[in-house]
Formats: sequence, structure tokens, C-alpha cells
Amino acid sequence: MKTPTLLAAAAALALGATAGAATAPSTIRISVTSDIRSSEPGVNRDSNSDAVVMQVVEGLVAYGEDATVRPLLAKSVDISPDGKTYTFKLRVGVKFQNGAPFSSADVLWTWQHDMDPKTGWRCRSAFDGRDGMKVTGVDAPDPHTVVFHLSQANGLFLTSLARVDCGGTGILQQASVKPDGTWDKPIGTGPFAFAEWQRGQYVRLTRYAGYANPPGKSDGYTGSKRPLVDEVRFMVVPDASTAKAALQRGDIDIIDDLPDSDAAVLEKVSGIKVAHAPVLSMSGLLMQTRDPLLSNVKLRQAIAHAIDGKQLVEAVSYGLAQPNNSIVPKASSYYGPVEQKGWAYDPALSRKLLQEAGYKGQTLTLMATKRFPQTYQSAVLLQAMLQAAGINTRLEVMEWAAMLDRYNTGKYQLMSFPYSARMDPALSFDSITGDKNKQPRKVWDNPQAIKLIKEADLDVDHAERQKIFDRLHQMFIADAPMVPLYNPVDIVAYRSDIKGYRPWAVKSARLWEVEKTAK
Repeated sequence: MKTPTLLAAAAALALGATAGAATAPSTIRISVTSDIRSSEPGVNRDSNSDAVVMQVVEGLVAYGEDATVRPLLAKSVDISPDGKTYTFKLRVGVKFQNGAPFSSADVLWTWQHDMDPKTGWRCRSAFDGRDGMKVTGVDAPDPHTVVFHLSQANGLFLTSLARVDCGGTGILQQASVKPDGTWDKPIGTGPFAFAEWQRGQYVRLTRYAGYANPPGKSDGYTGSKRPLVDEVRFMVVPDASTAKAALQRGDIDIIDDLPDSDAAVLEKVSGIKVAHAPVLSMSGLLMQTRDPLLSNVKLRQAIAHAIDGKQLVEAVSYGLAQPNNSIVPKASSYYGPVEQKGWAYDPALSRKLLQEAGYKGQTLTLMATKRFPQTYQSAVLLQAMLQAAGINTRLEVMEWAAMLDRYNTGKYQLMSFPYSARMDPALSFDSITGDKNKQPRKVWDNPQAIKLIKEADLDVDHAERQKIFDRLHQMFIADAPMVPLYNPVDIVAYRSDIKGYRPWAVKSARLWEVEKTAK
């Protein structure tokens, strides 16, 4: 594969170059920082690969705007009383991009293809029992019905089916593979068809004229998904400065995942618009509860109350993000009144708790890395805030690999650390909670919390799960094993003739319901 260079990217973007020449007014060009790894959903993938294939394929269910799972190729989902059987009624009249009709047989074929070890589907372990959940069988009693059987109830089954890194478990037409069984290209039911991959330069998708548009308003990956342009090109532009210059020239139309620091600059540029939305990832201050000093909950509470979260988040996000002390992201449908209650910034209470903890001014080491600018900037501000409260804090800046090793082994006192997005609060809580004897990287070693998370995994009732997450949040605030600071934002910049493009919680491009108006 040819390695993309700035020269190649510039050539691809030039108006007279092969990749950019004679593009129609209904062509949208969006920049990506690197080439895709594969066109096969959930196989040899990365975030850029996911963004492309999610325009092409669709699954039985998908994430809505608030990361709640909703039907997509299924028109309804029925869950048996014991939570072990899921019956999907399929939408009628849907066709693949090669004209073949969609039916339950395609769901069975795709499932067998994905679960075949030779495929290398990244999410096979989520369904074969290795990660706890096991699909024991899949039936197709008629062309419009599919039934999944689980070994035991699991509240995360639909969430796992919808995972973007799994390609949304997108249903494929059998012609997606060659006669010898090797991968060719994705043929799905989505609004755009996979047309061309010029490695190191661009991926071209074309409008699927026969797209069966789902009912309802556009909602995440669900609802109305009309393809309103003839062509979409994902342009490989490795350098951020090159991408910004190309956007201003009109050589590209959209920059997805813009750095926070660039938002204010581009907002002032004529003909450019900037938008942002909170995402499901999290940045926070970890505290090692097995450290001789930090094992004292009053010292941890003192640290939490010494942090001016509003001021810190305002500074590191350039005013775009909002503080959040909950493990449940603000964009989640489970973020409610209970999750809004965190630690108030209260220097007097912090000093009182320090006295009660018997703190004598011992030095606490705060680890950070410059690999992620926002978490490093957070660490600098955290050190200043803790010092102001009388907590002697030393900042230690490390290479990412070294700090990740310290995180995995639990060898730290304080650490400014980013967590990637989890699509369900049970997964968010699980990422930080567990037995430190078995998994030293876990932050919160609370047996009752571990038990509650398992209950949330099994429960399929939204209201009951909300009660569990509310209880977990209250316990978490009392224990203070870490201080979640904020959920970052997805920032996009686009030319003013682009209409309908929106950032969202999943932080992945959606090119349907987007049009390019005449200048």
C-alpha cells in the first residue's frame, strides 16, 4: 500500500488533479487524517474505516442521537420475558445496492460470515461467550423474521450489535465476497454505495438511488437517512494545517474532528461554519485508592472539592465543553438529575477534610502525558488548584507508553487520563471498576459496585437500569476513587454551502441528509 504524504494529499486536493478534477456540484469532500485500513465492516478497522463503512451498511439496530439503541433494518424487536430470546421483525421492501432483495437469509449469511474465525471480525468474542455473552443460535422462521437465542439474559446484547467498531453488525449481500470466499467490497443497504478506493488518496461513495429510507426524523444512525448528493469522497489529508487551508480554498468541504484550539480561529473565517456536540468519552483525574495516603477517603474528597471544574473545563476546551463529575456521559439517555450532582468547588471544605484526613503536606505525584494536549493542560491546572488548596503536588510528564504502563499496573498516585467512548453506562462503569488484585488498572475496587454493574449487564428494562446507574453514581461520589472532569466535544468545520452536517455523541461522520447548495 502506498504511504500517503503531504505531497500526495496536496495533489489529490488540487482542482486540476485526478482525484479532484471536474467534481460535480453534488460532490461532498470530507478530510480524514489517514487512509482506511479495510472496507470490510469490523475487520482490520480503525475509526476512519468505520466512518466510511457506516455510510454503506446497516444493521438490524443502530444508535440513536443519545446512544440509545433503536431499530434500523428491523422494524421491531421483541424480547422474551426471560431476556434470552430476541425476535426481530424485518422491514419490507429494502434492497441491497446491487438490487438484490433483503431478507432474513441475508442476516443468517452475514452472521455466519462474521462469526467465522477466518473472517477476523473484531466483535466475535462479544457473542461467542468469551466476553460473557453467548449467542447459542440464530433462526429465520420466515423471510421477514430473525430470532437470536442467548445462553442467558444480557442487557448489552443490542448495544453490542450496534457497536460502530463492529461495523454496526451491518448486513451484507453475499456478493460482498468473491467466488473464492475472499473479501471484495461491502454491498449493503445504506444510503451510499462503495464505488472506489484510491489508496492513500481517497475513498469514493456514490448515492444509492434505490435506498429504502427508514421512517421518522433523522436520529443518530436511525430515522431518515436520505442521500442528498451524488457522491461523497473521504480525502486523505494527514496534516491539520493542510486540511484547514484546503477547507478555506474550497478544495474540501468538511473537516471532522477539529482540534478545540482551531475552532475559534475558523469561526472567524468568512464562508466557514463550526459546530460541536458532547461525546461519550471522558477525561478525569485518577486517584490510587491503595496508595498509603490516598487510601484515606477524606483526602480524596478534599482533592475533589479543591478542583474548580468550571474554570478548568472552560480553559482546556476553549469554552466548548461542560463539567461532568459522573461516569455517565452527558450525551447518554441515562444522564439524569442524580448524575448532575457532583463535588462542589469548596476550598474551605477541602481544607477541613485535609485536617480530618491528617494530611501533613506530603508530596503527591500527578502523572500526565503531552500525547493528549487537553489531558496535559488539565494536569497543569489541577496541579495549580491542588497547590492553592494546600495539597503539595508534583507534576511528572511522561511518554504515553510509559504512562499507560503505569496505568495498567496501578503504579501511580494521581494521573490525568482520557477514556475512550463507551456506548452504555454499564460499559463506562466497567472500564473503571473491578478487583485490583486481578486487574490493577481498575480505579474503583468496590465489591458492591461490581455486583451492581453485573446486574445492569443482565437487566433489559431501562427504568430498572436507571435506578442501578443512579445508585452507582451516588456510591461513586461518596468513595471518590477518581474525579471525572468532562466529556470532550466533537468539533466539525464546514463550508457555508454545506447544509445539514452535524456533529454528535458517537463522533463519526454522517453524510446522509447533507446537501451542497449552489453558490
